[in-house]
Amino acid sequence: MALALATWFGCGYSPKAPGTVGSAAALAIGIVLHEYAGFAWWHFLVLAATVFYPAVWAAGAAAKAHGTKDPQFVVIDEVIGQWIALAGARPFNWKSCLLALALFRLFDIFKPPPVRQLEALPGGLGINADDVMAGVYAALVLFAAGWFNLY
Repeated sequence: MALALATWFGCGYSPKAPGTVGSAAALAIGIVLHEYAGFAWWHFLVLAATVFYPAVWAAGAAAKAHGTKDPQFVVIDEVIGQWIALAGARPFNWKSCLLALALFRLFDIFKPPPVRQLEALPGGLGINADDVMAGVYAALVLFAAGWFNLY
């Protein structure tokens, strides 16, 4: 169960860019939830918070089983970070969704402070915390861009 959750049901096994594949899967789920279940921005924060503790457990268990600190196939952290990024979308449209994906991946890859420092936290907490912060950065930039009608 931990491995299924940590890899976001197999997305992490993508041979190329598993983090981006996990983020894209989270984005697709977010679009469906918005369009068909009426999710508003705050629902994405609730969803990310609900999944956070199981994600910490799953990522920690997968990392321990693999014998590495942050295995590349663990993408549940990207899923949570992407949902947090989507919370900044105002308005929610195809442009904001693409911008949310691009911004989250940018902050996740380049890791501006304190994103990189959060990786140092132990186990699954460190695996997930840096992506949570990258998602917060992406959400703030996305929100500001929407405030100024830039998308």
